[in-house]
Amino acid sequence: MKGLLSALLFTLCIQVAHAQLATPNGSGIAYGHIHLNVSNIEQHIDIWTEHFGGEEISIGHLQAIRFPNLIVMFTEQTPTMGSQDTVMDHFGFKVRNIQRFIDKWESEGFEMGRVFIGAEGQTNAYVTLPDGVYVELQEDQGLHEEFTGYHIHYFTQDSESLLDWYVEIFDLEIRPRGTIVTTTNVPGTNLSFGNSNEQREPTLGAAIDHIGFEIENLQDFCRKLEAKGVQFEVSYRRNEALGLATAIFTDPGGVRVELTEGLDAH
Repeated sequence: MKGLLSALLFTLCIQVAHAQLATPNGSGIAYGHIHLNVSNIEQHIDIWTEHFGGEEISIGHLQAIRFPNLIVMFTEQTPTMGSQDTVMDHFGFKVRNIQRFIDKWESEGFEMGRVFIGAEGQTNAYVTLPDGVYVELQEDQGLHEEFTGYHIHYFTQDSESLLDWYVEIFDLEIRPRGTIVTTTNVPGTNLSFGNSNEQREPTLGAAIDHIGFEIENLQDFCRKLEAKGVQFEVSYRRNEALGLATAIFTDPGGVRVELTEGLDAH
């Protein structure tokens, strides 16, 4: 009996460690990944593992870092611009101890951005990684992990229309995040939308090249999106060797979006 209990606990620990993405909602949608263009992958891997506590993994030929609720992928090419020049301004993490992050970050010669009380009444901070990757941190002392993926933040001159488009396309509900009222959620992340006084650029080729959602029954889901008028740049395809299906489109604001099925197994 004791041996059986130990085996069950070991299996559960393996499952918890591996099942990083959130459980999909009733529509079969969860958040999946951020894909970065970077000039030096090894430099980014060192930062994401040493300072953010991510786990280095491989997905086919791609190098990536896995977190709870999020996988960060890399392509080694110099980005055309930093993320703050695009509609996908930044993405954010919750961190259990933000001062510990700040102390280590600064001790290794990196500069902190603004530290402030954020929309949810918690301590927040910004950092800019090499290649202009802009990242927000929000302290949450109740976390079981040190870091979890938390939100992505769009900035556009017509943020409410883009929010409405996501709500319609993905069958979501508008739900405020603290004092930010133009937001919605999928399991694993919050999608926040802010207004920009200046025209923002599309994401293709930039530091944040695209974002990704993990979808159950992806082929059927793509058919539903096509019926809603979404035009795919890369239509549904499946890589049997990786057990991974993908499809790609660009939203009306210019953010490239990749849909996946099977990413959670990596």
